[in-house]
Amino acid sequence: MSDTHARFGFDTVFDHSGEVTFAAPRPKRSYSVEEVEAISQAARAEGERAALGSIAARQADALASIVAACGQALPRLAEVAHAHRIGSAELALACARAIAAAALDRFPQAPVRAALEALAREIEAAPRLVVTAEPELADGLQKALEDAATASGYQGSILVRPDAGLASHAFTLDFGDGSATFDPEAAADRVAQALHAALASEGLHAEPLIPGSES
Repeated sequence: MSDTHARFGFDTVFDHSGEVTFAAPRPKRSYSVEEVEAISQAARAEGERAALGSIAARQADALASIVAACGQALPRLAEVAHAHRIGSAELALACARAIAAAALDRFPQAPVRAALEALAREIEAAPRLVVTAEPELADGLQKALEDAATASGYQGSILVRPDAGLASHAFTLDFGDGSATFDPEAAADRVAQALHAALASEGLHAEPLIPGSES
């Protein structure tokens, strides 16, 4: 017979004299009120433990689902924030370009005057200053530069040359030992390139848009 089959046994075993040597415990048929109450309390406690265990398991599953959802959402949120930064930067650049263009149209000679004042120490010993400007800017620039040179103490001569190849409001100051060039479009492009390079370097690791949201 296979060992997997249960062996046959007896509930009650007698010896040769008829005495009982073994008697299997019989199930209890009746219980007192106190015993019934104790069994009921034990059953309720076991039910509560099982219910609490089930609730805890469901809570753990729910938290795991929330963590997984946040893990998927946060990278996307970082991408949206980065796109927002780029859009804001581009809008600011567009506004700056518009303001600068309006200022140059209103005061076209102001950048040349400012350059002359900034370079006063460099050009003070130069016998001649050659200013090359786009035709519209060059028109009427001679008298303005001579007045500015007199105010700054420059004693050399000033020669203004129009150049149709220059961009609008662009000019070059040549004082022999050196020169300085101003091109508003090129300057705006350099600012835009520097800003976009900074944003690209920052990538998705910028400071949070909402303080404290990094935690």
